[in-house]
Amino acid sequence: MTRAKKADDLSLPKATVQKIIGEILSSDISFAKDARDLLIDCCVEFITLISSEANDIAEKEAKKTIASEHVVKALKDLGFEEYVEQIVEVAMEHKEHQKSREKKQTKLEQSGLSQEELLRQQEELFNGARAKFNQQGVPEP
Repeated sequence: MTRAKKADDLSLPKATVQKIIGEILSSDISFAKDARDLLIDCCVEFITLISSEANDIAEKEAKKTIASEHVVKALKDLGFEEYVEQIVEVAMEHKEHQKSREKKQTKLEQSGLSQEELLRQQEELFNGARAKFNQQGVPEP
């Protein structure tokens, strides 16, 4: 794969970047599409730089997975210390969010209901909703 082709494969969603730009800038300022594309290129380059450095750090530690600690060390090693505090804060928030998601999954698992019972209950709910819908006089599709 050529470097140009590989570079084309690495990008950020334009609509998402545009939304972030819109949230940051005041409504009376516009942001040209070519400026947005340049910003995307810069972001991709930054991400590539940080992830490459974090990968090197993980490899030196004989780790197969890049952890948030590797990213933090990469930021420091590359001279981006001013980002570390926010990155650590976001990483902690993410871990908390993941814990709450795991708890929700655990509640389902702890329900003690078999897959068949859950499907039966779901079918009952669908039938009840369908009956209620049909009582409104709308023909079923």
